[in-house]
Amino acid sequence: MIINNNKEKFNIKDKEITLYKSTDINAPLIVFNTFEGDGEDVYQALQNMGCTSFNLLVIGNIDWNHDMSPWYMPSIYSKEKSFSGGADEYLRLLIDEILPKAKEMIDGEPGFTGITGYSLAGLFAIYAMYKTDVFDKVASMSGSLWFYDFMEYCKSNDCMKLPDEIYFSLGDKEANTRNPVLKTVEDNTRELSEYFKNLVSEVIFELNPGNHFTDTVLRSAKGIKAIL
Repeated sequence: MIINNNKEKFNIKDKEITLYKSTDINAPLIVFNTFEGDGEDVYQALQNMGCTSFNLLVIGNIDWNHDMSPWYMPSIYSKEKSFSGGADEYLRLLIDEILPKAKEMIDGEPGFTGITGYSLAGLFAIYAMYKTDVFDKVASMSGSLWFYDFMEYCKSNDCMKLPDEIYFSLGDKEANTRNPVLKTVEDNTRELSEYFKNLVSEVIFELNPGNHFTDTVLRSAKGIKAIL
């Protein structure tokens, strides 16, 4: 295991934030919104892949179905709470408070800033392109692109800033479900990646073996590595 002596933790509002600092000046800054934990496993996987010159900003203790959802949508499962559309509010916190604090802590200015995430956080990463011009690269790993009206939103609105690169990935069994909403995820992900190929200089789509919960750490690391 590679030990990182430049791991810094801080809190803003109720968010638990971990910054894995690069020892290089002006290294890229990658934002990773996480469902649980502090991203140590993803950071270690990236180190094992030979990625060394980057700053990884991991935001945890996220109110997942609120902070990562762009608008209201009823739950797709009877026992889960609905998606309550708090993405704009959370994005303001990220842009106005969390990112400035992280930039104070790293060496130099980031060579570029990227936003990444898995599942609903992958959806949020794509949504952020339409709401802010802060991010230069985007990675959506197994993004929840089944979300109601999201495809229509992407195609009928302009990004505030088109990124230099977008990475999409998905498990090859994710669409194999009886849930009619989730069944759309592969078609939507492929369609959206093709849509952006006409707009963005580099778009990558990668299909991985397994369902939504297979190799989530490895898939997250692969997506981040792809945009570094």
